Order: sequence, then structure tokens, then C-alpha cells
Amino acid sequence: MTEFEKLGLEKKLLDVLNDAGFTIPFPIQKRAIPVLLAGNDVIGQAHTGTGKTAAYALPMLQLVISKQGIQGIIMAPTRELALQITAEINRFAKNTGIKTATIYGGQGMGIQLDALRKRPEIIVATPGRLIDHLKRGTIKLNNVKHVVLDEADVMLDMGFIEDIEFILDLTPEKRNISLWSATMPPEIMRLAETNMESPKRILVDSDDLSGDGIDQSFLIIKDREKTKFLLDFIHGNIGQCIVFCSTKIRTRDVAKVLYKSGEKVVSIEGDMSQHKREASMNKFKKSNADILVATDVAARGIDVPKVALVINYDIPNQDMVYFHRIGRTARAGAKGRAITLVSYSSVGEWNEIKKQTKVVMTDLNEKLGIEFKIPDPLQRKNSLQRRYQPRRYAKKITTRRRPNARDQYAKKQNKVQQVPRRYFKPKNRW
Repeated sequence: MTEFEKLGLEKKLLDVLNDAGFTIPFPIQKRAIPVLLAGNDVIGQAHTGTGKTAAYALPMLQLVISKQGIQGIIMAPTRELALQITAEINRFAKNTGIKTATIYGGQGMGIQLDALRKRPEIIVATPGRLIDHLKRGTIKLNNVKHVVLDEADVMLDMGFIEDIEFILDLTPEKRNISLWSATMPPEIMRLAETNMESPKRILVDSDDLSGDGIDQSFLIIKDREKTKFLLDFIHGNIGQCIVFCSTKIRTRDVAKVLYKSGEKVVSIEGDMSQHKREASMNKFKKSNADILVATDVAARGIDVPKVALVINYDIPNQDMVYFHRIGRTARAGAKGRAITLVSYSSVGEWNEIKKQTKVVMTDLNEKLGIEFKIPDPLQRKNSLQRRYQPRRYAKKITTRRRPNARDQYAKKQNKVQQVPRRYFKPKNRW
């Protein structure tokens, strides 16, 4: 008996797992699958890359009945993550006869309506586009028995909580809900208390949240020096690489530099059309591109086993975003590297992120012998004061206002008026 058999999964799912080479379940799968198969609600706190998609997808595939309408909905914050979840479910659903449809913004309604006409049992959707279909009447949730909220903290940050509550209100009272999030802010916990019944809390071990298995390092340099070191690290890498940037403009600039240097690079960011984003992602997944440059939101859902290196061109704004980024490498127990380029202005923020990690990071400044000296703003202020302080015995300079056109005209008029006239005394002719 395999480890997955002990969890209560049926043979049709076990055969798929064996064919895919899955023999030992991840810790989150061991704990979540039996609980969900028993029909209990679950609050799972898990980092990206810990196998949580299979943890909720396998029980749903076993409990959903074929040709009985929409019975399961999975909500995700981004279209990329929704597509990734769909691909994973379809991978496990080979022998089940269960159909899945992906609903997200940026894609034509006609394509999605065609997918819905095939009567799928599971819907993977972004909240906004799902509400559009609910208002049109093209999707009905009266038969839904299983609901999954994936990356709930990200959906909170993106302002989707009210949309989620609206959708949950349209589902039957008796349904199974699993909520998955890397962090558990108060708003998420209130959502759980309102809509879930005695949920089971599942927390992945802290070692799994630390980025264990990933060789993490950092380099503190000037911002203008980042491009040089980025190229050096990429040239020394074997395998695919993801470069994370903080803004859309920065993403385009970095991708342009890499392209000009001869690298096979693609990029994804928020302003790109859905067609271009999917084309870039597919090119990277099929190994037709070695480097992907992306923003945080656009990169959610990337699951490429060949990613050996993650480079943070800009540091993330939160520690959990850092874990999400580096989790794109070292997938499924493999090894990987993560390098963070820290500009002088971001040293303080980086030190706060470092405090949350549980592994020892390599200081590349020490290893490469690169010194850095952050200027003291107080010393700079004093030097400026000395530089621009007026001399003690300097001659007082008086400035005169430059005359404007009105002044010139008035002066001209005055000159005209001041021209002396000649008055001749009358001659005494007689």
C-alpha cells in the first residue's frame, strides 16, 4: 500500500499519481486530504510550492460526480494562477471524466461560454469575471458542494473580499469550504468565521515556510550596478531563471537589456494583453525561453520544474512576498538558488525581511570582496552647509530687477514727454 492509498484516495486517482511519479505525499497533502474527504472545512496556511493544489484538488475530483453540473468552484486572485490550477486539475482528472472550465478577465466571453456549454463539473475563476457570469445567468451555483479560496491573502490585498462574500452567498448552505493563505490577517479570519463551520486548522511546519532547500544569498550594491551583476549571475546559471521586478516599467527595461545582450527572454506584467501574457508563459514553460522577467502579481501561478535560479532585481515589499518569489525554484523537492540584489536605499527593508527567514543566507559582498559604504545623510547635510555657506568678508551683491516690456514702454513715453520745445520770443518788427 502506497502513502497516497493510506489517505483514502480511489484507484483511478492513484493510477494517475503513479504514472506521474508521485509516490510520497507532501506534509500538507497528508494532513489535508483525509480531512477534506471526510467533508470538513479547512483553513490551510501554506507557502507556495508546498503541494497545496493537489491537497484540495484530489479530494474534490473524488467527491464530484460526473455529468451533474457545476459542483466545485475554485477562486484564485490572478488569471495566471487560475490557468495553472486548471492545468494541475486536468493532469489528475485523466481517468475521472471530470471536466474543468477556466473563467477569468481579459478573455473573450464567447470562448468561456463555449467552455460552459460542455457542462463542466469544476470552475476555476477569478472573482470579478465569475460575478460577471453570475449576473448574466450563464453560471449558477445552486448545485455547488465544494468551494476553494486559493491565495486568500492576495485576494484580500487586491480588494476581492466583498466579491468573495457575494459569491459565497449564492452557494448552498451545505457546502464544503477550504481556504488557503500564506498569511492569516484579521479580515481573512473574519471571512472564515462567517462562512465556515468548525474548520480544521492546518499549518505547514515553519521549516517549509523558510525556503529550506534553496541556496539564498544577497548582494548590496548601487542601483546603477544591478544590471552588470544580473548578467553575471545569469551567465553562470544552468537551467531556467526568473527575474522579479517591483514595477511594470522596471520589468520592461530589464527584459530589454537582457534581450539586447542576446538572452532568450520573455516578460509578463499587468499592462500586457491576456494573449501576450499567455504566449510568454507558454514559451517559458516549453523551455523556448530561458529567462522570465515578471512582476509579483503577474507571476503568481508559475510552476516550472526547470527553474534553477530566482533573482530579486528589486526587493519585495513584504517578507511573505519574498517566500512566494523564491518558492518558484526548488519545486517538488528539487534544489535551487535565490539571489537578491539590494540597493543602498533598501538595506533597512531587506534587514527586516532577513529576520523572518530561518536559514543562513550567503553574504555575497564578503564572498566576492565587494565593499559598500552607505552615505550618512547627516554628514551630507553638513557638507552641503559648508559648501554653500557665504564667505565672511564677501562683497555684498545687490541685484537689480530686470526691466520688463511695460517698463521699457513707460521709459520711452517719458523720453518723449521730456523733449524740450523751442519757444521763440516774438520779434519786435516795429
